[in-house]
Amino acid sequence: MEIESRNLLAHGFFPDHTELQEHILITDNDMVVGDRCQIDYGLSGESVAVCEFSRVAGNVTAHGELRIDNFCQVAGDVTAEENAFLGEGVHIRGKLTVLGDMDIGDNVQIDRGFEAKGWIVIRNPMPVIVYLLLYLMALLKFEREEDLEKFLERITADDAEPETPLLIPSRSQLSMEGLTFPVPLTIGAHNRLHGTIRAESIEIGDHTTIFGSLRSPGPIRIGEDTIIHGEVVSGETVRVARGATILGNIFSPTLELHEEARVDGLIKAPEGLRILRS
Repeated sequence: MEIESRNLLAHGFFPDHTELQEHILITDNDMVVGDRCQIDYGLSGESVAVCEFSRVAGNVTAHGELRIDNFCQVAGDVTAEENAFLGEGVHIRGKLTVLGDMDIGDNVQIDRGFEAKGWIVIRNPMPVIVYLLLYLMALLKFEREEDLEKFLERITADDAEPETPLLIPSRSQLSMEGLTFPVPLTIGAHNRLHGTIRAESIEIGDHTTIFGSLRSPGPIRIGEDTIIHGEVVSGETVRVARGATILGNIFSPTLELHEEARVDGLIKAPEGLRILRS
């Protein structure tokens, strides 16, 4: 069965309480990174899966299982508190520590050595994207691939399931300059992120703080009591909920602004401004 990662990761999703610190992206949920991503931070999650040809510039810590697919590169140390699966051609420039068993493919390079508490088997593990499909279907109790696809299409809805892993779509870039996603992005509540965010569309939950601007050719929705330390630029409608604060300009064709929201900069909405009331 051939599976396209771009279909499986058709939306970006940051769960509640995700935090992007100075050198690391941290979530309490599982974490999935699509193929050909460039991540200039470290990663820390429950279980972590990185698809092929991706590069991670920092340390990778998985409190559960760790899966790194073929020809990925990690510039820092890698730690798995359970089992680890490394595909062919993986290059780890730091030290690898695995508290469980370890499956590795051919031509794996670990510059600073490794420590494994369990069994070590040299073979080609299941590709991450295939594992991811089976994992999500089991997690969400879906019997058919079509049910999973419908769920992923709903991931940007307000009632997205809380157990959804953090999803970084294929070909995304997370750098000190900003976070760029080639697909729609949903950010949960109580998050704290740094950098300008670019995506096809952006939806942000309540009580989240973004230290950067929001830019999208599609709609942007900003939740209650969320703070944006930058400007908001959209090619469609911007909707700002009650108690939200925009510490910059808003540029969009239309704007829906709650009467209890605050905008410190210039508002430019040539096709209309609508004031929302409770």
